Amino acid sequence: MSLFTFKGGVHPDDGKEMSKHKPIATLKPQKELVYPLAQHIGAPATPLVKVKDEVKRGQKIAEAGGFVSAAIYSSVSGVVTKIEPRFTPSGSKVNCIVIQNDNEYTEVEFQKINSLDELSKEEIIAKIKEAGIVGMGGAGFPTHVKLSPKDPAKIDYIIANCAECEPYITADYRRMLENPDELISGMKIILKLFDNATGIFGIEDNKPDCIAKLTELVKDEPRIKVMPLETKYPQGAERQLIFATTNRAINSSMLPADAGCVVNNVETMIAIHNAIMNGMPLMERVMTVSGDGIAEPSNFKVLLGTNHNEAIEAAGGFKGTVEKMISGGPMMGFAMFTTDVPITKTSSSVLAFTKDEVALMEPSNCINCGRCVVVCPSRIIPSRLADYSERMDSAEFEKWSGMECVECGCCSYVCPAKRHLKQALSSMKKIVIANRRK
Repeated sequence: MSLFTFKGGVHPDDGKEMSKHKPIATLKPQKELVYPLAQHIGAPATPLVKVKDEVKRGQKIAEAGGFVSAAIYSSVSGVVTKIEPRFTPSGSKVNCIVIQNDNEYTEVEFQKINSLDELSKEEIIAKIKEAGIVGMGGAGFPTHVKLSPKDPAKIDYIIANCAECEPYITADYRRMLENPDELISGMKIILKLFDNATGIFGIEDNKPDCIAKLTELVKDEPRIKVMPLETKYPQGAERQLIFATTNRAINSSMLPADAGCVVNNVETMIAIHNAIMNGMPLMERVMTVSGDGIAEPSNFKVLLGTNHNEAIEAAGGFKGTVEKMISGGPMMGFAMFTTDVPITKTSSSVLAFTKDEVALMEPSNCINCGRCVVVCPSRIIPSRLADYSERMDSAEFEKWSGMECVECGCCSYVCPAKRHLKQALSSMKKIVIANRRK
């Protein structure tokens, strides 16, 4: 089998065996649900409800605050009890709508369609926008914006990010096995928007069952193909995935559309299917609860707004003394100081570990081994750029292509001196961007 990939990258112990064989279980929340108004890139959503309002499941409770924004829907029926600042998984504090679940799950009426032919391209994009769909792999970029490039005729590839290269996370893997028809339907919906495009499912070869299943299901689809990818992190990063599947390169000054590509996550494509075919807004997602600090690592279909603690309890609770909690994957996720936060559109997983190995590492001087250069998928020199960052030398940082860093963390992972390379580059990038805005 021919495998497609990119230069650089690493292959850490993935820990997927903990949860990959656990079918998706449905989790219904018992407590209040919290809906952050900023759980996407762009302007926060604007509340449409007030305290004491009664709401139904599927009712819009906040509208998009601009073109680059996304609507928010209640995933339960109940009563709005508060609109106040609350913490999110990333540690930021934003305004949230709090709803007390009445456990009735009374729904609004969803408008299903029988055929995609019933809708025009403009109607499809409008429905995706109305449904509040964003990139659910972690970026949170509003999907209707991504599907509205300046020249749709120049889009050659619609790429489904089925790599799921982050360790421990198996939510997309279970989705591909259990909901392949919905995933393919989502691809077909997007392909209707781009007449000249080919659909690609890019799947790492550590998921042979997913490759076989999707290959069989699309064998009679002339515009869709499955591409097996080498199992390597960060195979699922947007730039690396585009290069691996199309041999086209983009940099920090470009969008995927500039290379004729549109990339969407598995969960996002399934959300598109639900929005268009079933008329359902984005109210739920599948997430993984795993790590050696979890009693029974699992995959759950959760309602947005559910407290992380409820998902952890459903997975048997903590096992042993947990030192580290992470929202997302261990390479690019966020360390959590509390699990008393809501599950949002971009919550792909919550991981618990009994040892905080990173905190125990004492950085030492660079030994100029070059390992960070070998593994860097952006082909830059992380050790040198980290030096510029520590000296606050933004001019040299930009001169040596520091803005091309994708913040994957490969450099920090392989550094024998245990230097915090990725963190240094990430901090400097934020400073450069802030200076540019000034």
